[in-house]
Amino acid sequence: MKLPIYLYGSQVLREPAVEADLNDREALSALLEDMRETLKSADGCGLAAPQVGKSLRVLIVDGTVVADVYDYLKDFRRTMINPVLLEESQETREYSEGCLSVPGIYADVRRPARIRVEYYNENFEKVTEEFDRFACRMIQHEMEHLDGHLFVDDVAPIRRKMIARKLQGIAKGKIVTRYKSKLE
Repeated sequence: MKLPIYLYGSQVLREPAVEADLNDREALSALLEDMRETLKSADGCGLAAPQVGKSLRVLIVDGTVVADVYDYLKDFRRTMINPVLLEESQETREYSEGCLSVPGIYADVRRPARIRVEYYNENFEKVTEEFDRFACRMIQHEMEHLDGHLFVDDVAPIRRKMIARKLQGIAKGKIVTRYKSKLE
């Protein structure tokens, strides 16, 4: 089922998410399936549970939608339940980001170039994995959602001033999206 994507200004996007109950596999599997369908319909490359109104530490990323630009992501998909950042590099990279919860706004964000994450996959198996390049960026962006943090919080102060009016418009519902969205 396609779920509405909560927009900037929604309280759930600013709350730290709680750990998902790994014993409730049926509910988690259903949520993950709904999130996959929602992400696909929105043509995004990542989605965190808070973005669909569920304050749980769950995220999905799908690099296949950007494989025309990053060919190494042609088979890259990850489901992460209760991810924990174990390590991040001192080396950083800057890249322009956008977000389904903040439609129409793009801004440069500096992030660590490599990370190591521990998480449970869709089969509820514990995994530790290292990521770099754009895969690393997608995962860091989605993990921030789990802490109530948005990419626009990471932009330079001058850029933040430049996008302030657009952010206010989104928070007031003055936006049209091509996907099902919600402001709460």
